[in-house]
Amino acid sequence: MSRYISPVYSASVNKEIAALTAEGKTELAAKAAKIAKVSTFLWFSTTASVSDLDTYLRDARAIQKKNGRPQLFTGVIYNLPERDCSAKASDGELHIDEAGASRYEAYIKSIRSVLQRYPDVASVFVVEPDSIGNIVTNMGVPKCAKAGPGYLKGISFAIATLSDLPNVSLYVDAAHAAWLGWPDNLKATGKLLGQILRDAKAINPNAHVRGMSSDVSNYNGLGSSPAPEYDELQYHKNIAPLLEAEGFPAHFITDQGRSGNQVGPRSGGDWCNNKAAGFGPLPTTNTPDPIEDAIVWVKPGGESDGTSDTSAVRYDENCGSATSYLPSPEAGNWNSGHFRLLLQNANPAL
Repeated sequence: MSRYISPVYSASVNKEIAALTAEGKTELAAKAAKIAKVSTFLWFSTTASVSDLDTYLRDARAIQKKNGRPQLFTGVIYNLPERDCSAKASDGELHIDEAGASRYEAYIKSIRSVLQRYPDVASVFVVEPDSIGNIVTNMGVPKCAKAGPGYLKGISFAIATLSDLPNVSLYVDAAHAAWLGWPDNLKATGKLLGQILRDAKAINPNAHVRGMSSDVSNYNGLGSSPAPEYDELQYHKNIAPLLEAEGFPAHFITDQGRSGNQVGPRSGGDWCNNKAAGFGPLPTTNTPDPIEDAIVWVKPGGESDGTSDTSAVRYDENCGSATSYLPSPEAGNWNSGHFRLLLQNANPAL
């Protein structure tokens, strides 16, 4: 099975290749050409973006028919009301006081409607990055305290609505090792994921998930970090028995798209356009442990984490910190300088 190549990301990379070539930077251009062929996840972070899902799945089906080889489509569901409640960089469109809960359910139903039209295309989705981390650790933040119950209901509804489609696999996101890998947080995370799955089954007895995703848009290693608190494999091994005790499958996918540099200094607030980052191990099912389903690239390297413009509405102080690449545009926009940095720091080298 081949992994579907994001036409959005490959187009951005190809523009960068043209710019590098024009500048005479042929070595970097050659490295970028390799990245253009890497499968990355497509993000569905607004209600309007769901129409794009139809376009991509139609394209995947056409490639599948042309090549005679199944395509695996990979995406991210990312539109909870009061999204990114403990930060500002990726604040979303839906809000609790503006019928956010019902609008979110409509968004999920529309995703189901599209997926039903392509039963012959296998799809894997990461469900709501960072939401579990915020529930476990940030209930002291007023916006998160308000959003928390809706996060739980929304994720359960998404699982109940989408998981009974035979061509769909879901991984619920649970932040990363340095956020939730501590003993107390591990226990709380295991219980929370178990509760979410049970609530989904109460809505739809056939509801299920494949497992858990982690390190989305972050930089931790997978069995390669010199610091255990920044190692996703250690996190997964520690939480696996807790998940199993709660009836939640202990299977994992791990974002390694920007995890090439495991020797640079790390801190809890270095998530925004980390200036020491490099492209990491390529997507593969050849993983360091049987509990790991796959190494994936969920965050497309080169797409900004958040703006460094202090006057912007969505400015987050972590995006202007000493660990951030400056200047950087709004979250999701192309960040040429950071992309080039990722090329230079790639490990394994491109």
